[in-house]
Amino acid sequence: MKSLHGREMIARMTSSLIEVRPWGDAKLYTLRNASGVRVDISDLGATLVSWLAPDREGHFADVLLGHDTPERYRNGSAFMGAIIGRWANRIRDARFVLDGVAHQVERNEGVNHLHGGAEGFHRQMWRAQTTDGALFMTLDSPAGAAGFPGNLSVSVRYALADDGTLSIDYEARTDAPTPVNLTNHAYFNLSGEATIRAHEISIAADTYWAIDDSSIPVAREDVTESVFDLRAPASIGARLDASHAQFAIAGGFDHCYAFDDHASEPRRVAVLFDPSSGRELSVATDARGLQFYSGNYLEGVPARGGSHYCKQAGLCLEAGGFPNEINMDGGRAILRPDDVYRQRTRYTLRVR
Repeated sequence: MKSLHGREMIARMTSSLIEVRPWGDAKLYTLRNASGVRVDISDLGATLVSWLAPDREGHFADVLLGHDTPERYRNGSAFMGAIIGRWANRIRDARFVLDGVAHQVERNEGVNHLHGGAEGFHRQMWRAQTTDGALFMTLDSPAGAAGFPGNLSVSVRYALADDGTLSIDYEARTDAPTPVNLTNHAYFNLSGEATIRAHEISIAADTYWAIDDSSIPVAREDVTESVFDLRAPASIGARLDASHAQFAIAGGFDHCYAFDDHASEPRRVAVLFDPSSGRELSVATDARGLQFYSGNYLEGVPARGGSHYCKQAGLCLEAGGFPNEINMDGGRAILRPDDVYRQRTRYTLRVR
């Protein structure tokens, strides 16, 4: 297998980082743009730790939820800002069949598999290098990790542009067929207020995946005339106050919105807006799914400064494949040795 962190990649990189500083037993890497926007990323979990950006009055604030220390990230259960793998979201019964062979992976959410297991990519120390203002994080996941076959080499590239766009580019290679589905689990709150209920959201999807009692997708449903229809901007709080059987399962939104197919280029799929600050976050991706999670289980999760988050203090917009896709349309979810897994997502922060 040709590793992503081999000589050909290192040759394209330099050891000159924009800024690096110790952070407990980990490190923080800082990207900045010409507008003074700052993004901090840790080599623990390749995690987005903070994103300082201005409101319409020019006042800077952190638009990401997070913790104070690496220990909080390592011991936490909210996956704050981390890269998720090998499999983002859930696999029913933690089981799949690949090329006629049944594989049992780690059960870490009841009988199901969630987010790569207890020691998934979010708890691994990644290697970091920079080139041309971009940060590259690389990780080798050995065959058998959480029960998955194949040695997997993963690369994630972070870059911050002057227009406020944070790019996340994923690549992965394997030496044996294996499922791969990567995402970032950042929690956004554009206002600095206690919750995201006053935010407005739009998602350009005609369908979403309805879930069963264990949050496994069971049917691709039309959003028309339902609380899931976000094709026009809607108040998150107003939607959460509506009655829906799916909300009784998930405590709010925790659903994958489905697009037509994997796109050749990132296309805009979602916009989040906070009226009080004027901050607007747009999401563009070439993935065919976007998990909208409204932070329904953040109550009591440690926050910065010794405080704790409340329910729906932040939300996630996680681009990737569909949950349990390996058991629904397995061929799309399988990476083979002759192929390269690629996924590109763009988060753009502006004010209006």
